[in-house]
Amino acid sequence: MSDSVAPPTTGTVTSADGTTIGYRQVGGGPGVILLHGGMQASQHYTRLARTLAEAYTVYVPDRRGRGMSGSHGDDYGMAKECQDLEALVNQTGAHLVWGHSSGGLVALQTALTHPGIHKLAVYEPALSMYGAIPLGWLPRFERELDQARPADAVITFTKGTKAHWAFAVLPRRLLALMLNRYLRKEEQALKPGEVSMRALIPTQRYDGRIFAEVASSEGYAELDLRADLDVLLMNGKRTPPPLRNAMDALQRTLPHARRVEFPRIGHEGPATGDPERVGEELRAFFAQPHERR
Repeated sequence: MSDSVAPPTTGTVTSADGTTIGYRQVGGGPGVILLHGGMQASQHYTRLARTLAEAYTVYVPDRRGRGMSGSHGDDYGMAKECQDLEALVNQTGAHLVWGHSSGGLVALQTALTHPGIHKLAVYEPALSMYGAIPLGWLPRFERELDQARPADAVITFTKGTKAHWAFAVLPRRLLALMLNRYLRKEEQALKPGEVSMRALIPTQRYDGRIFAEVASSEGYAELDLRADLDVLLMNGKRTPPPLRNAMDALQRTLPHARRVEFPRIGHEGPATGDPERVGEELRAFFAQPHERR
């Protein structure tokens, strides 16, 4: 992380339905858009953005319902998320897009039809159509949110998706004590402009909706038909097997896509694991000339 990179600035775009989408911007050069995953916001990708910022202008939006952006709205679904990304691509002229987890789903779906995206990279998109993300946890998760029990909701989500081994073996009561303590400490440490985890937890109900929506689709075979799109698939070796299996399935759907696996990180690698290493791979991918097929 170089000291020569200036501090980030902020900006906004207006999506098709009038919703404001706020973003952080850092660096200089060709435009790169980074889409965050679930229960996260633009603030969690500062290290990744700075790794790219010496060579690229990096835009990291708060997806709708979070931070600098407007609410999810009454008609929320994948189409709204795609419109938000399209608005950012159109206004900034950025042709390079990366997405993490649910942000990867949005990036994939948008790239199906938007010719402004020339290179697409995704880190473990939440591919429920391949069975990687079971959805049986959603009703209990939403009920606990409605009862103002955010820690219990996180436990239900993490156990249901098998996202972390500790949640499989530790009792709920102990996990709830640990999580409530963490939420209190995290709120005390927030910097101006940052969003608390307590505020981000409820947004996972909306990500659950796009998981279910995309699960009913036929996959992403159309990506391979676009001559102007290069694709990079990324995953961590420490990620639970269902997500790695889903990446294998996606790679079979996209035989021309490149694939990189990071040996020492898991699903949260781009945000808290080793964002610098992820950034190095992205810089190399984005710098390579387009492969005409």
